[in-house]
Amino acid sequence: LVDEVLTPDSSRYWPVAGYAPGRDQPSFDKQYLRNWLLERVARGEWHKEPPGPVLPAEVLRETRSKYEEAARLLA
Repeated sequence: LVDEVLTPDSSRYWPVAGYAPGRDQPSFDKQYLRNWLLERVARGEWHKEPPGPVLPAEVLRETRSKYEEAARLLA
């Protein structure tokens, strides 16, 4: 394999303890960042054209935290 496989960018990871079919799940992937960006689109603050919005430190920290938690749980 020469491409990414099973990374939080290409796969969805959910904690099994809170999983329920048909509901939004807490996740350990890029969905948090995607949702933040989509909020900017909904508010008319960004039109999905480069350059993208500046990401606040809190968004970066939370995204990193989700990836680190996924790595910890999979290790």
